[in-house]
Amino acid sequence: MTNGDGRTGAQKAVGASIASKLNFSGNTVLVVGGSSGIGNGIAQGFRACGATVHVWGTRPSADDYRGIDGSDLGGLSYTQVDVSSANAIAAAPLPGGPINVLVQSQGAVRYRRQEFEMDGWQEVIDINLSSIMQIAMRCEDAIKAAGGSMIIVSSVGAFTGLHGNPAYAASKAGAVSLVKTFAKAWAADGVRVNGLAPSLVDTKMTKVTMDNPERRARSLAEIPLNRFGTIEEMAGVALFLASPLAGYVTGQTVIADGGMTC
Repeated sequence: MTNGDGRTGAQKAVGASIASKLNFSGNTVLVVGGSSGIGNGIAQGFRACGATVHVWGTRPSADDYRGIDGSDLGGLSYTQVDVSSANAIAAAPLPGGPINVLVQSQGAVRYRRQEFEMDGWQEVIDINLSSIMQIAMRCEDAIKAAGGSMIIVSSVGAFTGLHGNPAYAASKAGAVSLVKTFAKAWAADGVRVNGLAPSLVDTKMTKVTMDNPERRARSLAEIPLNRFGTIEEMAGVALFLASPLAGYVTGQTVIADGGMTC
């Protein structure tokens, strides 16, 4: 028997069940790198779905992000943490209590071949890779207490060589490997670990390409969908991975690149 909208009772029940699994009310979420860009979109996505969301960023206070394109800290709890420093990570306050979802979206890149110099190399590796390990271990007990989920944001650069950014490419490849390692290490504790690998999304980190017509056109030509991804689309993948809809998914990095790496 169908209802007034043409759907059966069973179909409506399935739809309601799916919608309920994207409700994060009562959940505590920590988004590292959640002050701008993809991380900020993910943070606001969880907030819109009912979660209490804490973010770590680099500026002294949330007010320092006012007027910054791609940054919305409204309704989020903010803490300044220099994730390039192991001491800063160790000293940073955690939300308190179990952490249902930990998103690691911190990232750095250095252009003009700075990553071929050891100072530039080390800076990017510290932020993009070493901090992931340190933060995961810092939050381990809180995630396990919740039987929660960790999501690591990497990049399609993990799967392809990058002409001018060896540290960025290597760090993102390492992040993909950490997804698999933590997924195996924490599975017995009921914790799922997955990753998200975007291609070009218009954020402050990609301005060097987005604001250069030639580079932008060259990059766009490599994407079968013929457009760049959006922050909202990346947030959607993260919400799915953290939700019960992905309850049997762990150790995977979802490539969201419009077909670029097909």
